[in-house]
Amino acid sequence: MLKLLHSSREELLRYTTTQLHTFFPDRQDNTKQIIDSYLDNALTRLENCINAVRMWRPGEFDYLHSSQYAIFLYFLANTLWRQEGDQRICTKLFFLNKSLNGIDCFYEIEMPDIFFIGHSVGIVLAKATYGNYLVLYQNSTVGKNHGISPIIGEGVIMYPNSAIIGSSHVRNRSVISQGVSVINRETPGDCLVFQGNGGDLVFRQRLDSADEYFRR
Repeated sequence: MLKLLHSSREELLRYTTTQLHTFFPDRQDNTKQIIDSYLDNALTRLENCINAVRMWRPGEFDYLHSSQYAIFLYFLANTLWRQEGDQRICTKLFFLNKSLNGIDCFYEIEMPDIFFIGHSVGIVLAKATYGNYLVLYQNSTVGKNHGISPIIGEGVIMYPNSAIIGSSHVRNRSVISQGVSVINRETPGDCLVFQGNGGDLVFRQRLDSADEYFRR
């Protein structure tokens, strides 16, 4: 069972609910009861994610760790949405995450079960296909182009200020270097991706970098 650092389950429930009431003081009604109904499911999903990340202690969740809390808020909102819960609360959880952690990750997006956020500020994620063992750093962007969204394989790493846009297919274990934009392009997988001349992409073979981040 996931160990909650600095809090109990009831304290985490009260903490999250109080944040929602503070940021969105419109309707409070049964917000606490609704979140309570889905909290355990969200924490189970969070535990699975935390346990896979090498730099995090297995079985421990610290709500004062901003990256862990950002992932928790996503899982909570997405769990609520999957169960056809109150979309007003889903939206508030999304806005809360955006306000606190600077991440734009809508609750309807199906993020992978296991992913890692290095620094959440400026991350923008569209509805796309995401593979497990995804690594995201600050100002990384996944976006649509003319309504078409990318496919991102397993073990993909997006370094700061990188982007994957449109009909791109980023295959397994591709590492997108800092500042590189993959727009309507494909990567061969098992590679480092650099920006070449004239907007071309340059690929260099690379071993599985995701093993540096995840226990598998």
